[in-house]
Amino acid sequence: MVTRVTAEFETPESAEMALKKIRENVRGVYSTNFVYNRESDKAERLRGKDIFTILPTALHPTSNFLTMVMESPASIDVIPEPSRSRKTSVFIVCDGNGTDDISSILTSAGGSNIYIPNRQNI
Repeated sequence: MVTRVTAEFETPESAEMALKKIRENVRGVYSTNFVYNRESDKAERLRGKDIFTILPTALHPTSNFLTMVMESPASIDVIPEPSRSRKTSVFIVCDGNGTDDISSILTSAGGSNIYIPNRQNI
C-alpha cells in the first residue's frame, strides 16, 4: 500500500538532511519533497549587510535636484515576521513497510507533527 508521510521542520537544511538519510537508509521510498517559504531567503541574505537609501535633498538651479545617499545596517526586521519563517513541510511517498523507519529518522533529525495515515501520529 502506498503511503504519504508528512512532517514539519524548523529549517530547510534540517529537512534536506533528513530526506537524504531516508533515501539512503529506507527501502521502498518512491519520492521525497519539501516546501518552504522562499521569501525567508531574502531575510537570511540581509544579515550583516548594509542598506543604501537615496534621498532627494534640495533643488539645484542647473540639475533641478541634489540627492543624498544614506547608509544604514540592514536588519531582518525589514521583512515582517510571517515572511521570515523558515518552517519547512516534508512529503515522503513510500510503501507501507518503511513507515516506522521513516518516522524514527524524521524524529531524530528534529521533525515534528509527523503524520502517517492509518496510524497513531506523533
